[in-house]
Amino acid sequence: MNYLFTAALLFLTITSNAQKSRKEINELINRTIPLAISQFSRLDKATPITKMPRSYDPKENKLTTSDIKWWCSGFFPGSLWYLYELSNSELIKTIAEKRTKTLEPLKYFTDNHDVGFMVFCPFGNAYRITGDSAYRNIINTAAKSLSTRYKPSIKSIQSWESNSKLACPVIIDNMMNLELLYWSSKNGGESTFSEIANNHAITTLKNHFRSDNSSYHVVDYDLNTGNILKKITWQGAHDTSAWSRGQSWGLYGYTMMYRFTKNDIYLSQAKKIANFLVNHPNLPSDKIPLWDFNVINNKNTLRDASAGAIMASALLELATYVNKKDKKIYIQAAETIILSLGSTIYLSKEGQNDGFLLKHSVGSIPNNSEVDVSLTYADYYFLESLQRYKKWYL
Repeated sequence: MNYLFTAALLFLTITSNAQKSRKEINELINRTIPLAISQFSRLDKATPITKMPRSYDPKENKLTTSDIKWWCSGFFPGSLWYLYELSNSELIKTIAEKRTKTLEPLKYFTDNHDVGFMVFCPFGNAYRITGDSAYRNIINTAAKSLSTRYKPSIKSIQSWESNSKLACPVIIDNMMNLELLYWSSKNGGESTFSEIANNHAITTLKNHFRSDNSSYHVVDYDLNTGNILKKITWQGAHDTSAWSRGQSWGLYGYTMMYRFTKNDIYLSQAKKIANFLVNHPNLPSDKIPLWDFNVINNKNTLRDASAGAIMASALLELATYVNKKDKKIYIQAAETIILSLGSTIYLSKEGQNDGFLLKHSVGSIPNNSEVDVSLTYADYYFLESLQRYKKWYL
């Protein structure tokens, strides 16, 4: 009888805590929508139509923009589409359409792997929400462009061009751009796109990950022999460290590949990465990662809100594919991240940060680039996590 009473009490406590988290996130979503409308309207006005917002540095009170060929160019229009979906604001839809149209020339972009970020984030969301076939056609052309970077000798997509330090670099971030290929193969694009995506995902699984399920940032290949030349971590603390955003890219990428293929190899890898992240002893209690999991955790160590936002969004999707025990763990971790990002520590007040939503992201500390700033992709994945939570869990 005591056992049954204890079990019932535990169930009620868990249920009550889950309901509390859902209520808090629902309130956060309702607060964030008008804030984001105001902030993004401001950011749109501050950014020329031929440019895209990139970052905001509060230390210098400086908004940095980019041309459309910068790898982050698709995140602001993509964020606008998520915000339109959450708000039904015709103002935001108009801005989203205008900003997305600016990026159409990128459908022919072949200079690096990031065409997936640049095109699929805005045009994929635009097509999903509006059903306008013009958006789908642009996506399929962009997928063709991305496929030209596939190198059969290594069964991977070359991320960056060769340079004096790297012969054929493939980075963990590249997992994210497979979504463009796989989606296209199922929506009027060439069937070979899915084969390329699968080959790349399997090669990355084999060569990027360590025994603890953390990932190198870069694997450099010899295109003639297919041999690995070196493994490094360009934006992390050191070559064998677990650079936080890279771990989140991997988690998201393999979760997404399972969505398309239902291949258990990808689900298993996503779970391994998720367990590495949520159980890591260096993950702070608010679950916003340090900029690298292998740096000393003290009050001066910078966090990376972008890594947290990507992680939360991926965990929310992964939770839909796993058993009840894992689902609970992943949802609770994602809820903690979302509520942390929605706190005054990370979320801007209206009029702050030139229109960005989140503070305290890190681009690349080793390169002294975008350190403790607002970043456009942090906002994108934060809004995606809010949209996913509202759709799947409210």
